[in-house]
Formats: sequence, C-alpha cells, structure tokens
Amino acid sequence: MTLKCSIQLGIPDIINKHGKPMTLNELQKLVSSGNNNDEEQGYVLTNASKLLLKDNPLSEYDGDEPKLNNFFNEAMASDARLATSVMIQKCKNVFEGLNSLVDVGGGTGTAAKAIAKAFPKLECTCFDLPHVVNGLESDLVNLKYVGGDMFKAISPADAVVLKWILHDWNNEECVKILKKCKEAITSDGKKGKVIIKDMIKENKKKDDKSIETQLFFDMFMMVLLTGTE
Repeated sequence: MTLKCSIQLGIPDIINKHGKPMTLNELQKLVSSGNNNDEEQGYVLTNASKLLLKDNPLSEYDGDEPKLNNFFNEAMASDARLATSVMIQKCKNVFEGLNSLVDVGGGTGTAAKAIAKAFPKLECTCFDLPHVVNGLESDLVNLKYVGGDMFKAISPADAVVLKWILHDWNNEECVKILKKCKEAITSDGKKGKVIIKDMIKENKKKDDKSIETQLFFDMFMMVLLTGTE
C-alpha cells in the first residue's frame, strides 16, 4: 500500500526531478523527522526505483523491449507448465464435450499447447496481443495463434480459458472481459463455458505459507496493476 501511494503521489518523479538528495522537509514537508539534528537525511532513487517513474512504465516497456518481453513470457510459461498439468490431470471433465477452446492471454502458448496435446480432437487457439504472438507457429494441427485485444473481441470457441487474467484488472474491466467471453462462447447460437484459473485469498486449510503467498500476490496486483486476488 505504501509503494502504491508513493507512486500515485508522484514521489519518485519529484525526487528524480530534484536532481540531488532530497530531505523529508523538502519532500512536501510531510512529517517531522523526529530528531533534533540540524542535518536531515536525503533521499535519491536507486536504479530499481527508477522503474517507478511515470515516463518509464514497466507495462509499456515490456512490449517494446525484446529482452524484457522474452523474460516476461518465459516467466509466465514456467507457471503455466505446472498449473496446466494439474488442471489436465485433476479437471479432465471440464474439457469433456468441447470442440474448440481459446486461451485468452495465453502468451507463447505453453498452456494451449499442453491442452492441445492432451485432447487431440480439441481445436485450440492461443489468443494474446499481436506483439506476443506475431511470428509464432504451432507444430500441432489443432493449435493456432491469434493476435488481438480481449477488450474488443475474443476468438469464438466453445470455451474460453482465463488463467491469471482477471486478477490484473479492476471490477469494471473484469466485467468488460467477461462480456467479451460471453460473446465468444455464444456465437452461432451455442452456449459454452468460461474456465477461470486464479488465486483466492481465503484459505480453509489455514496454511501460513499459502496465506503469505496469497497476500503477496494480492499486494503485487494492487501495486503494479489495477486488480486484486
């Protein structure tokens, strides 16, 4: 919460524009330092904190910088390997009766490829932003890549998979995404399903480590994006 508030107040930008170490008194004279020393401690931005500057947004940089883009995609793929294997093993019934499926925000296709291999008769689509899927080709006959914007339109299918998607967005944005999902699964008069894989904060087992992980994810979403777990 502290980091989010500092970003919203533009504190990193204020310190950066000051050009030299900035005292708390100079930084909007927020609070007293609590000591009687004549000299006050000054603050400057570290290399890591410069990522918080408004003119260097990580989300936009991700799409423009190939190295960071590849790093992000590989990180998402690593998680997808584990999550998808569990979903295929434990939730096979979810895919029964489906002829087609689209993985929204599917990145480089790790999850969609695993599903396509497990269900050869299921036509799978990996749907993501154009800069993510451009140039990607599948060696599976039942998997294809489609570039687009989920806020505008989603490829029609019997089922839409949203894995680690909704927690990135606020309530209003989630409603827009789900409406586009509804349009995708009800095309041609069909009634399909939306498969959502996300983390929840409630933990019935009261496992401290799991609760800690869930809270960290919730803070991560709150600080960097507009969503929540």
